[in-house]
Amino acid sequence: MRAKDLTRVCFVLIMFSSLTLRAADSVVPLNVKEGLWEVTVVHSMTGMPTSSMANIPPDALAKMTPQQRAQVESMMGGKPTTDVRKECVTKEKLAKNAAFSNTRGECTRTVVSSTGRRVEAKFHCEDKQSVSDGNFVMEAVGSDNVKGTMHMAVTGSGHNMTMDMTITSKYLGQECGDVK
Repeated sequence: MRAKDLTRVCFVLIMFSSLTLRAADSVVPLNVKEGLWEVTVVHSMTGMPTSSMANIPPDALAKMTPQQRAQVESMMGGKPTTDVRKECVTKEKLAKNAAFSNTRGECTRTVVSSTGRRVEAKFHCEDKQSVSDGNFVMEAVGSDNVKGTMHMAVTGSGHNMTMDMTITSKYLGQECGDVK
């Protein structure tokens, strides 16, 4: 696999930066309020192949907002980036441990421990271009405050990279409006 393909994989990881933990009967959902939350994710990546924005497909670049493009450029330069978004946390998302994270695609996970206050899991993701392994911890600091971390090792095209994230979330209110 070429460095250009690995750059595409990294771009996808950056754009869909978190994992959704799939539900299992033994998993206890976090004990937090349902409603509108603000989710802040700080990303950092090491081991990125020396490449430039020129390695990202032009159609992908054209679809990026200026903020997304700046984030990708910053991460390619090895600098941490921050993404802030709003999310509607529902009973269903909590039951599936899918709250406070974006879908990342086809991954398997093993829940290490799960309580109403903390969920810890290991995950493994494979696609045509890379293999990713890591761990994910989410903690309900209170019913209106959640924090978490994720560490992921990515291998592809003969390159090894790591991605670390810190996640903080705060409750904004019961009504989600148009936010999903």
